[in-house]
Amino acid sequence: MNTVTNIGEFYFSQLLGKPILDEAGRCIGKVKDMVVKWDGAAPRVTGIKYGRNTKGLVPIQFVAEINGKHLKLTGQLASAILLPLKDDEIYVSKWLLDKQIIDFKGSKLVRVNDITLTWVEHDNQRGLVLVAVDIGLRGLFRRLGLEFLVKNREHNFIGWQFIKPLEDRTSSLQLSRDKERFSQLHPADIADIIEQLDYNSRASFIKNLDSRQAINALAEMDLDTQIEIITQMDQEQASDLLEDMPPDEAADILGELPDEKSQELLSLMESDDAEEVQELMNYPDDTAGALMTTEYIGLSAKISAEEAIERIRQMAPTAETIYYIYVLDDKETLLGALSLRELILASPQAALDGIMHEKVIYVRHDDSHRKVADIIHKYGLLAVPVVDEQNAMLGIITVDDVLEILLPERGRGDVSSGYIINRRLWRW
Repeated sequence: MNTVTNIGEFYFSQLLGKPILDEAGRCIGKVKDMVVKWDGAAPRVTGIKYGRNTKGLVPIQFVAEINGKHLKLTGQLASAILLPLKDDEIYVSKWLLDKQIIDFKGSKLVRVNDITLTWVEHDNQRGLVLVAVDIGLRGLFRRLGLEFLVKNREHNFIGWQFIKPLEDRTSSLQLSRDKERFSQLHPADIADIIEQLDYNSRASFIKNLDSRQAINALAEMDLDTQIEIITQMDQEQASDLLEDMPPDEAADILGELPDEKSQELLSLMESDDAEEVQELMNYPDDTAGALMTTEYIGLSAKISAEEAIERIRQMAPTAETIYYIYVLDDKETLLGALSLRELILASPQAALDGIMHEKVIYVRHDDSHRKVADIIHKYGLLAVPVVDEQNAMLGIITVDDVLEILLPERGRGDVSSGYIINRRLWRW
């Protein structure tokens, strides 16, 4: 059984610029770049670019020796042996080096600073295989010829088996296990990664996330970034995403878009969702109505505690955190409120109107942001209900929404980190 023999290991940066010698030792050029074919676990080098103005590539099979000083060919270079670049081949320096990939361990975007290659022999044939990418500081300093300054730092490699092939020659590298690992990242970490991407990559990256990940990550970004991403998306994709977002967040984004663009996206949304968002957009900016979300838990006064818990249990897979339960009559008038803790401790047969607090702290839809903030602060609330002139329930305002108004210089992630907040409250 033939085995693969490791003849040598190199860094791509150390081979760039090295002389290429023919069989007689004459220099025919220098390593300007390498071409790889990526159809397996690791890319394999198929050719070497040896001149700045030459299109032909030296076949890797024509290379007899590679060391730290030069590459040596098996014979003399002739135009007949040179190969053209094929459609399924890519340049290492041009299309792989300096690309961005995701470091899941550190929950951040990192850059390919260098690449490790292995010179192997198998069945009496030699080949050059890309083994890993160097994302560490040593890789960057190595390319500058200054690795000695950071020689005490550890290497930081990611194996090629964890990286997806490029979809096209200009796309970023992607990790092959990103779906599984993304599910373990906090939305704020995903948002940080997206915000580190270049302008043209953010929308396509969001597109590759599942709907829930995309919405949660988008919620952690500042409004300007949200608008930028929505603007870059095609209309169908953008409307689908807005449709699944909390109405208040969708209203914030659409309210900042040009009227024509905003109306186009609203027209593509489900009518009920679009109507809900449009209503929120109609409130003046500095009012409670503009700050509220219309997704909350509103239950009939006559149902029992046991029935209420069962309804909440049914919604548990999508409602991660619940603050308060609001008790309403048939006209959606706010009658009372109680906490989830109080509901759980109540007798299963007790009706909600018997265990609710009838005196509810609330704000009017036309109250100012400052008044909302003062009430939430005074009573230590995590959320406050918003009602109209007839005391009909319109929505709720959560504490994180208020903090975003009072502390605009802080990002959404900074605000949320101090509170266990979930924007997705359900009403039925």
